[in-house]
Amino acid sequence: MADIRIGISGWTYAPWRGSFFPKGLSQKKELAFASRQVRTIEINGTFYSMQRPTSFRAWYEAVPDDFVFALKGPRFITHLKRLKDVVAPTANFFASGVLRLNEKLGPILWQLPPMTRFDPERLREFFNLLPRSTKEAAVFARHHDHRLKARAWLRVDRDRPLRHALEVRHPSFECAEFIALLREHDIALVVADTAGKWPLMHDVTSDFVYVRLHGDTELYASGYTPAALDAWAEKIRAWSAGDDAAEGRRLGAAVERRGRGRDVYVYFDNDVKAYAPFDAMGLAHRLGLGPAAPAGPVEGTFTPAVLRTGWADWVRQNSSATAPKRARSRRATNP
Repeated sequence: MADIRIGISGWTYAPWRGSFFPKGLSQKKELAFASRQVRTIEINGTFYSMQRPTSFRAWYEAVPDDFVFALKGPRFITHLKRLKDVVAPTANFFASGVLRLNEKLGPILWQLPPMTRFDPERLREFFNLLPRSTKEAAVFARHHDHRLKARAWLRVDRDRPLRHALEVRHPSFECAEFIALLREHDIALVVADTAGKWPLMHDVTSDFVYVRLHGDTELYASGYTPAALDAWAEKIRAWSAGDDAAEGRRLGAAVERRGRGRDVYVYFDNDVKAYAPFDAMGLAHRLGLGPAAPAGPVEGTFTPAVLRTGWADWVRQNSSATAPKRARSRRATNP
């Protein structure tokens, strides 16, 4: 059955302390706390710098057993190299400790900068480079360069599929050829809500859907209204059931219904004013994936005790929440 995971992009944000994170909670415990309120988190530190195997292991151990991380691919590959001549840098990424996440490793997000135009040949070359399983990744990681000689992690506990998603920000990608290319290579198009600043396309291009909600009226800063969350919940229900969303701009051919449904990953990145975790919990509640969320940082009085008891523990203790019924109807650290 298709899985729906609603989460947040990153977790280390000063404005969240005392609003989402209980006052006095040590920074070292913030991931453990956040992972008990949502079921998935994007690690965006991998975008800014090479991480160590020990960091990946610490993240693995801090979160519950059924938790999943998404990883943001390095900006050195996407923004500096622009996907050109990136065999060694990509191997470095997979050798850096990524595989220590084991069963908690979810999709890998590749985000292109706003100045990068649609170049089908360069994209095709990059897509062909990407490993599609953890075993493939371990083999490919052996092509790492001297910078990881002493600390490369090249082992896997078992072979698992690897999924990739691409977020684009230049209008030249708004074409049917791009959608067809993603489908050809089984890469998910990131459905990115960016307050109208960058393209928002709803085409389904893989067996899963990846959504990033950066704010619908003010980039990275605005919260989502109840009506907006209701609208996203309707789209997610359709995608999870294996259909196209009824609403939303699509540039490619209509997708065929997938009888087994599609997994859906949603990440709120409207983190500047601490809306992200509350919006994530609010959306999860609308999908039958958790109890009513506590009031957000502005709309009402926030009670840390509500979260300290483990909001997402409710999800883990209620089997019906982990498999929702079909019939139910910054910018300090993250770009």
